[in-house]
Amino acid sequence: MRRSDNSLLPFYLVVDVSVSMAADGKLEAVNEIVPALVDALALHPVVAARVRFGLIDFSDHAEVRLPLGDLLAPGLVAPALAVRGGTCYESAFTATRDEIESDMARFAASGETTHRPTVWFVSDGRPTDSRSAWRAAFAELTSSSARPSVVACGVDEADPRIIRSLAHPATGSGRMASYLMVPGADPARTITGIAQVLIASVVRSGYRPVSDAGPVLPDGPDLPPGVQRLDPTGPG
Repeated sequence: MRRSDNSLLPFYLVVDVSVSMAADGKLEAVNEIVPALVDALALHPVVAARVRFGLIDFSDHAEVRLPLGDLLAPGLVAPALAVRGGTCYESAFTATRDEIESDMARFAASGETTHRPTVWFVSDGRPTDSRSAWRAAFAELTSSSARPSVVACGVDEADPRIIRSLAHPATGSGRMASYLMVPGADPARTITGIAQVLIASVVRSGYRPVSDAGPVLPDGPDLPPGVQRLDPTGPG
C-alpha cells in the first residue's frame, strides 16, 4: 500500500458478545467504548481526519456492527451490542479478515492511501471452537495482504496464554503487545480501562508520522488500574 502523511489509519474493534458478557456490567462497559472514542476524536480533529474505525462483534458467529468509517460523520449512531451464543474465535478472525480485505480494496479503488490496519480484539472467555480452526483463521488474518497489527485484550475468564499468543507481529520493531485484567480486578472496570488504552493509542498514533511500526501502545504509568500490558508469546 502507498503511504503519505495523509494516509488513513484503520482501526477495528472486534469484541466478544458471548452469553458470559451479560454478567457484572461487562456488556454495558463495552457499549460505552464507541461513544467515548467519538468524544475523544472530537477533541482531536487532526487525528479524527485520519482515523477510520469499525466494530465487529462475535459469539457463535460474527457480525459487522459498524462498518469502517469516520466516527464524526453526521448522523452516526453507535450500535447497542447484545449478548448471544458462545465464543467462536474462528468466526471473529474470518469476519475481520474479510472486512479488512473489502475495505482496503475500496480505499484502493477510490485512490485513498492507508496505513496498515490495527485490530483490537477483546474477549472475556476461552474459545468454544477447536484450536485448529481458530488458529488457522488467525493465520489467514495475519498473513493477508493488509498485514494487520493485532492487539489482544483479555478479561475475566479469558486464557492469558491464548490472549498473549494473539499479539501480532510478535517480533521486530513493530512488535505488538496484549492487555490483560489484573487478577482480582473488576471485569467491567477493566474493560473501561482497556477502552482508555485503546483511545490513547488511537490518538497518539494519529499524531505520529506514518510508518510501518504499528500503533502506539500505552505502557507503565499510562495504564489504568486493573490493566496490565504483557509482551507476546508463541502460538497458544
